[in-house]
Amino acid sequence: MEIIVYIPILFFSIVLHEFAHGLAAYRMGDDTAYLSGRLTLNPIAHVDLIGTLAVPLFCYIFGMPLFGWAKPVPVNPLRLNSPKRDMGKVAAAGPGVNLLLALVLVLVMKILILAPLPRAGVEQAFVFLQYGVLINVLLAVFNLMPIPPLDGGNIVTSLLPVGASVRYQHFFGRYGMYIVLALILTGGVKYFLLPPTYFILNLLNKFLLL
Repeated sequence: MEIIVYIPILFFSIVLHEFAHGLAAYRMGDDTAYLSGRLTLNPIAHVDLIGTLAVPLFCYIFGMPLFGWAKPVPVNPLRLNSPKRDMGKVAAAGPGVNLLLALVLVLVMKILILAPLPRAGVEQAFVFLQYGVLINVLLAVFNLMPIPPLDGGNIVTSLLPVGASVRYQHFFGRYGMYIVLALILTGGVKYFLLPPTYFILNLLNKFLLL
């Protein structure tokens, strides 16, 4: 029964992530996402066969936390006001909105703790809110891995000198996705995800207990 609630939370989180990319690009001069119909919160526009359907199904079948991603929003760097610098900002917008959403959900949990509500109802709400916090922190941390085409890779590319940036993007442009898939399939991704995820969750938990 919980899966019925978990799936909308996951879909909303990954759709909001991509919407944030598109909105950031739009505000910096690139209307590609808008013109292609991707500057929307409609999940149908962002569905990716692997990330939005196959991966969550795989996670559910094998009893793993539901996880996934949406189809990347198209961004044309040449239409940005400052292509190299702004691409880093556009990349950071996705993980940034996931962390912001996690914080908002923790605030809701804090309100529920303080509000005079039936304990049973609060406990049930906490189950779903905690999943929302976890999935959004995981989405942020996963996407901040410094491997293009992930957001972290694009942030690194925007910060490197031009020559190093071109070489970095050229290498990972060919092999980056294979590296990411290999990390996921071998389980090696957990060594990148778990330490920062636990760190952020501990900070949020301390805030909740204040």
